[in-house]
Amino acid sequence: MAVRQPAISPAPGSHRWLALVGWIVGCFAAAAIGGLASTRASEFYTALSRPAWAPPPTVFGPVWTALYLLMAVAAWLVWKDGGWRGPSRLALRLFVLQLALNALWTWLFFVWHRGALALAEIVLLSVIVALTAILFARRRPLAGVLLSPYLAWLGFATALTAALWRRNPTLL
Repeated sequence: MAVRQPAISPAPGSHRWLALVGWIVGCFAAAAIGGLASTRASEFYTALSRPAWAPPPTVFGPVWTALYLLMAVAAWLVWKDGGWRGPSRLALRLFVLQLALNALWTWLFFVWHRGALALAEIVLLSVIVALTAILFARRRPLAGVLLSPYLAWLGFATALTAALWRRNPTLL
């Protein structure tokens, strides 16, 4: 386990709180990009043959809202501890990459109906998020913990993506 270095403050006082708002806005911007692809997601999802354990469409919005908020706080904690310099740099870059991959999945699945690519992409996304969580935990243990629900949800979403693709070969 890496020895935690003393915190390097990237911004004084109140600017840290503005940065939290920035991370929240950034995470929800990624959500909005994915959301553009999901304007008809509920219709498409309910038209699919789904396993009995698949949640109703109404579950996804609240879950993702909570996850994006946790993700933003986690990124802010790491940023606050070192900014974009040093050991935080790679962790934050991976975080931004996973945001882009997260938004891409919605387009692959709901707009382009590419089940195999969506499955491969969510597996890659899960690996990137796991690496990000490890790097976050090395900087700020709480930041790593805050990504745990996201990782758990991605595990569930991966299984659901695989099941939907397998059950709907002509649609996906």
